[in-house]
Amino acid sequence: MDWLTAPFEVAFVARALVAGVLVSTVCALAGTWVVLRGMAFLGDAMAHGMLPGVALASLLGGSLFLGAALSAVAMALGVGAVTRWSRISQDTGIGLLFVGMLSLGVIIVSRSQSFAVDLTGFLFGDVLAVRPADLAVLAAAAAAAAAVALPGHRAFVALAFDPRKAQTLGLRPRPAHLALLGLVTLAIVASFHVVGTLLVFGLLIAPPAAMAPWARRIPVIMLGAALLGSAATFAGLVLSWHLGTAAGATIAAVAVAFFFASALAAAARDRRPAAAPARPAPRTPVPEQEHAFPP
Repeated sequence: MDWLTAPFEVAFVARALVAGVLVSTVCALAGTWVVLRGMAFLGDAMAHGMLPGVALASLLGGSLFLGAALSAVAMALGVGAVTRWSRISQDTGIGLLFVGMLSLGVIIVSRSQSFAVDLTGFLFGDVLAVRPADLAVLAAAAAAAAAVALPGHRAFVALAFDPRKAQTLGLRPRPAHLALLGLVTLAIVASFHVVGTLLVFGLLIAPPAAMAPWARRIPVIMLGAALLGSAATFAGLVLSWHLGTAAGATIAAVAVAFFFASALAAAARDRRPAAAPARPAPRTPVPEQEHAFPP
């Protein structure tokens, strides 16, 4: 079993595993709602909308984490503003801002002398370069995600399945929606420097989607998604170590493979014919009693 444990004897690989577990926890708390509410396109747009902030922070020597957070928040607010002030649909507004923010980010990055390196790091991340300070940030992000997800669980459930009922129950669906966007933003910002924006959805969407057919309660989906994400991180790092592949991409690929395995198993389960109901035991006929008196 040395081939399983040998990679983690190296300090930077062990840190990558801890980082992946923390990212999986954050992504499970946010990704479950992304899957249940069908917000994948919005999450993708927010991830790519971080590029201008990251590029500016890189050029100015500032915090990439702060730049990404500010840019993602601006993207989320912009989607809401465009949808509210114009007659276009939300998907159209998301698509327009997605292209605009991504183009602006590439223009800013192109001014840098290290264009290829910066853009590659942003898109694909470098999980093996995680530092102890990054682990502290991820741990704080996981605590913040739990602080949002736990008190807001009831409002998020009502918002996901019946926004009108949420309004009737006084759960204030609009603030709940903003809090949910903040939770998704936190997950994306905390994860992008570990697995990159193009690969963050491997941990944000695949584990919750893999658990959804097998669980009836949302907390169970979240717990299972965190475990699947952690397992994908472990397996991805092991495969990357022995095969010489990119660590972040391998982790995301394993997570997606888990989803397809779950989907195939769920499809096989649903196609299996239901067991025929047990037939009741035949009743023994009771002989008619003879008349006490002759006719």
